[in-house]
Amino acid sequence: MASTEAIDVMPIDADQCEAVWPLSVEAGWNQNVADWRFMLGAGRGFGCSGAGGKWQASALVLPLGRQLAWISMVLVTRERRRGGLGTALLKHCIDEVTSAGAVAGLDATEQGRPIYLPLGFRDLYKISRWHVDRVQHAVLPPPAGTRLRPGVPADLPRLALYDRPLTGMERPAILAHLALRQPGRAWIAEDAAGKISGFVLGREGRAATSLGPVVADSEAIALPLIAKAAASAPGPFIIDVPEAHRAVRAWLEAQGAITPRDYMRMTLGEAERLDDPSHVFALAGPELG
Repeated sequence: MASTEAIDVMPIDADQCEAVWPLSVEAGWNQNVADWRFMLGAGRGFGCSGAGGKWQASALVLPLGRQLAWISMVLVTRERRRGGLGTALLKHCIDEVTSAGAVAGLDATEQGRPIYLPLGFRDLYKISRWHVDRVQHAVLPPPAGTRLRPGVPADLPRLALYDRPLTGMERPAILAHLALRQPGRAWIAEDAAGKISGFVLGREGRAATSLGPVVADSEAIALPLIAKAAASAPGPFIIDVPEAHRAVRAWLEAQGAITPRDYMRMTLGEAERLDDPSHVFALAGPELG
């Protein structure tokens, strides 16, 4: 297996977003150029290039506060796979995170999990990625005493304060980016006193609209939020749901959704509250945490 020292690891800057995007296209992933631009600007990208300067591999570290960082976008073009390049970049990212005294988190595919386990990562919970072409029953009433309304920029500080204790992530920049990028997908649930009890955000992707994150006090609040965001514009949609949320699963199945892929949320070390998905009904995405 190649070592990090044997590979010329270079930073990937945000102005390289269009040049590195073909790596995720080749892999069949849903990110678009706007996703890459945000991730490379908010985080730290690393990669290797070949002849002509074409990017052949990538990996990314996205800080989620001082104590947690997300590793994602570990991609290697077909002609360079099985040579240790992806593992070397992964280890480079792990070193970046641990040297800062933070915990590394990631969402592993079934193929990636056997690589992460020997490196010390542990399982937190399983996630199912659902694909649905269109939502047939989009109107779901919220619980009594709860109202849904469109999110506005002035809500962003309150959203970040609501999100942090329920998810264990400090991600105001991510929430702001998603809310401002696709304002029609941003919906907020409030109680009678105006206190936030849930929210949903979304973003357009290369092949489908991604719904999430969805964070809420209960599943009864989360489901109407998901339905509202889905009804805001045509599909197709993808949504990443922790397996524990059976009512969300049943609703998605009723819409004709299928789940061809599962992920495992994993961490290298202990991250407070990250192992509890009871208020996380959909992820921002494996690349965003």
